[in-house]
Amino acid sequence: MSSHKPKLILVHEPEKACFDRLVADGHAPQRAAEISSYLAQSTDLAPEFDALAAACDRRGLTFAAVELDHAASALPEANPSTTLVWTLTDGIAYFRGGAAPALARLNGMRTIGADDALFALCQDKFRSGAVLGALGLPVPPAGFARNGEWLVEPPASSAGWFVKPNRLGAKVGIWPDSRVTDLGHALELSRRVFTAYRDDVVVQPYVAGRNVRASFLGLTPQTGAEALGIAFVESGADFQTMADSLALYGDTGEAAKAAGHYAEPELAPVANSQPVADARIRTIAKRLRDGLGLRDVFSVDLRVEADDTVHLIEFEVCPGLPCFDFRAYCRQQWGLELVDAMAETAANRLFR
Repeated sequence: MSSHKPKLILVHEPEKACFDRLVADGHAPQRAAEISSYLAQSTDLAPEFDALAAACDRRGLTFAAVELDHAASALPEANPSTTLVWTLTDGIAYFRGGAAPALARLNGMRTIGADDALFALCQDKFRSGAVLGALGLPVPPAGFARNGEWLVEPPASSAGWFVKPNRLGAKVGIWPDSRVTDLGHALELSRRVFTAYRDDVVVQPYVAGRNVRASFLGLTPQTGAEALGIAFVESGADFQTMADSLALYGDTGEAAKAAGHYAEPELAPVANSQPVADARIRTIAKRLRDGLGLRDVFSVDLRVEADDTVHLIEFEVCPGLPCFDFRAYCRQQWGLELVDAMAETAANRLFR
């Protein structure tokens, strides 16, 4: 029988479940491990599920962590009028988290985060870039290649180009030579990505500047762009590679810590040194909320030049909640540790 006590369900896809499925589909184990590393936030947050349950209990909620493979059977057992579904990871191709908000909608449940259409859009960089451009946002134009063949040729660029997989996450398929100065090399990278991961590549003009992450958690439904946390992410490199990402999260991150190789990038508020750029990013975020439908929880990756020129790179509907940058945002913006920020957000949706 369904409980009438308000309930938060966190749907997550474990790394191992993804890894096993990819190997069964014919991916080489090393490549499957790299792909499934995108789900390291499920690994990193799992030890805090008990603390999250306690934080929910203090606010009059029950909590359940549901693995994605069990969501189709678990959600219909909950009471739709008192249940809130929070999806930890997105995915429409290699990862499947985008099914969770659709299942919630099918069962008449409220959700934290964007609707399921944006879960599908955000993980297709070529299509999402086209939509962002149509909204008048400053996203670099893109070419599109598959296994060494152009589907859409990229625009000319005196600064060269940047090549990245179209649907993979966690910097998978981004190598030290992903910035290229000739399009022949870009096509070679597209063959490398296709061979390793069966993915296409987006080829964008290289844009200069410093890397910026804008994080958002709407602690209350009325929270606006003033709560956006906008920070330079200083890793000491021009861009983060797959190897850099693997050293920060999940089991490989823990191994890096044990070996003394773990080093988090430094975060510095953009407003402290470039307030004009900070204001422009808040305007972009408002446009993403109003025109695209981002809400509740999301992140945006950007590049900011010294003259305050802002380039929008991509958005995430499922930011890495247990990652160092989002934890820092919760502390600085809301004065809360992650699990309390999540529980408070859920309680405000269910009770107010």
